[in-house]
Amino acid sequence: MGRFDVRHRIEQLDPARDFAEIYRLMGTYEFPWDMNQALSFALFRTYAVPSIGGLLARTGEFTARAQKRYDDTVLLLDAVLEHGPARGVGRTAVRRMNQMHRSYEISNDDLRYVLATFVVTPIRWLDDFGWRPMTEVERIASANYYRDLGRYMGIRGTPETWQAFARGLDAYEREHFGFDAGARDVAESTLALLATFPPNDRLPAAVVRRISLATMDGPLLDAFGFPHPSRALRALVRGGLKARGRVVRFLPPRSEPYFARQLPQIRSYPEGYTVSALGTFPPGCPVPHPRTGQPGSAAAPTCNS
Repeated sequence: MGRFDVRHRIEQLDPARDFAEIYRLMGTYEFPWDMNQALSFALFRTYAVPSIGGLLARTGEFTARAQKRYDDTVLLLDAVLEHGPARGVGRTAVRRMNQMHRSYEISNDDLRYVLATFVVTPIRWLDDFGWRPMTEVERIASANYYRDLGRYMGIRGTPETWQAFARGLDAYEREHFGFDAGARDVAESTLALLATFPPNDRLPAAVVRRISLATMDGPLLDAFGFPHPSRALRALVRGGLKARGRVVRFLPPRSEPYFARQLPQIRSYPEGYTVSALGTFPPGCPVPHPRTGQPGSAAAPTCNS
């Protein structure tokens, strides 16, 4: 295989019809490391919206059991990527996500924002640090992939293009980013977990934290009350990520798919797992949401919906 053979294959597909296949090729052949980094960062961004980060803090799951919550999120999304959302294991994964979300009063606006981070953050990450940026076909396919997933999750009003996803994300963050003490706790727990992942675990946790903060933009840092890294550190970290991308460009292409479940940081299930058992099963839901009754909020069905 040549370095650009997968891209050529993607370019021959129709992003309106073959978006799932295109996204699988991107996630498991072209950009497995970058996509995982970007999607992890996408989830991290959502904590800066107090209605999201505060709710995650009240559940206690992302502070007391951060490793398991990380693993469950990655494995559920991985199942959808591999099998699709319509049937079998992929459908089971979507059902689990819906059951968890419906255990709490989460607004449609917040769910749509989270979906937008999954579309937009990988595009921007690869523009900045990838061995190549996404092509237009890949960007269109990514938006269609998450529009389709959003349909199975019952999310209303999803944007029709990746550009509209990007505009919606930026507008939502301008309006809703803000400090919440619980969300800050969730962010701190996530940063601490990141320091335990290989190869980060070879460095002092304080160094990993400083590197992580250097990848964040100003509004995100401000929302958590994090200090702004120096320009020199920011340039060093971003330069290192860009250099990695240039090196990867000259590496041989993957001949086998690499799924997120193969990542070394997935550590909660050394004996294997069942998709239907992933995630949380809250005993006393729904959990109150601070924005109940505001436009866009949805009533929470029972935990078994």
